[in-house]
Amino acid sequence: MILGNQVEWALHCMSILSRMPEDVIVPSALLAEFHGVPKEYLSKALQQLANEGILITSRGAKGGYKLARSPKMINLLQIVEAIEGRKSTFNCQEIRLNNPCSVKEKKGRLPICSIAAVMYEADDAWREVLVSKKLSDINRDVEAKVSKEVLRQSVEWFLERI
Repeated sequence: MILGNQVEWALHCMSILSRMPEDVIVPSALLAEFHGVPKEYLSKALQQLANEGILITSRGAKGGYKLARSPKMINLLQIVEAIEGRKSTFNCQEIRLNNPCSVKEKKGRLPICSIAAVMYEADDAWREVLVSKKLSDINRDVEAKVSKEVLRQSVEWFLERI
């Protein structure tokens, strides 16, 4: 499974937005410039987050985005699913039924394919990890790894341009 670039972009933007003063709305163009990513694609991802109620959007000359709720209330799976959708990462095509050597029973349903069962279990496992991790957890980790000065300058970079 490969997640699209927009997931990474969205996660970084959410982390930045969570550091902004509560009343600040950040334009998508500034988020794109700060991260060095295409504005059009980032805007689409941010709009998807707004559609899911994770971000609040404001239109117009002073338009942009801010968090809809506390970083403690936003888990990473919500962000990923807002961008990538909620479908399973595995789609069993039941090719076992094409085996010319097996006896094909027409009665009832077959038990779940062993391969599909493991793949669905793996899908559930990565989702459980993402549900257990909140945006606030990511922020805490960033704060442990990035100097306070860089974090302060990052927020100021936005505030000077809004």
